[in-house]
Amino acid sequence: MNNEQYSTESGAAVKTVEQPRAYHHGDLRNGLLEAARCILEEQSLNALTLRAVARRAGVSHAAPYRHFPNHEALLVELGVEGFQELRQYIVEAAKITGPESDRIANIGAAYMRFVAKRPAVARLMFGSQLPNRDKFPALAEAADAIGNEIGSALHDTNLGLAVWSAVHGLAMLVLENVIDLGQRRSGLHVLPSRAEILLRSLFSTKRD
Repeated sequence: MNNEQYSTESGAAVKTVEQPRAYHHGDLRNGLLEAARCILEEQSLNALTLRAVARRAGVSHAAPYRHFPNHEALLVELGVEGFQELRQYIVEAAKITGPESDRIANIGAAYMRFVAKRPAVARLMFGSQLPNRDKFPALAEAADAIGNEIGSALHDTNLGLAVWSAVHGLAMLVLENVIDLGQRRSGLHVLPSRAEILLRSLFSTKRD
């Protein structure tokens, strides 16, 4: 990437070099993760290399290896962070009291808000880019926490699993452009309201 820019002060073109954004001293790990998140969402998973992360963070190419021994370790950390953020969305949604159908709709909408905000992270969390999940207990625990949180919010483990399966399946179908809930024309921000409507229809029973 060429960071050269030109100014025209005094009528003459003067070459300047844009300095890469530096991380806060002593906070290299978070600086690298922030750089990785930006690359993942702004570009693609293929663009997310340790060298690219170092360049984005403004550090040497060797610096990422102080915290991430390899590319997979970096992806795992991003996946864990994603699950933890998603869990917080669900926790907040579960605070809203009301009939069961309302709680289901709120949780589904919150799930979709996360997916709409972090589509590339969502793909990473559940995709084939992390084939060795059993080798990373923290990743498995973070994923399990999603199902546990939904089940706890609905006071029913089986219902929680059904809701998670429904909203997650919907999210993945949308992200892969298999179905269109309006996102092709209007963008991913429409997903929470669409998911809420669909989940109300699916789970509206006499349970309330």
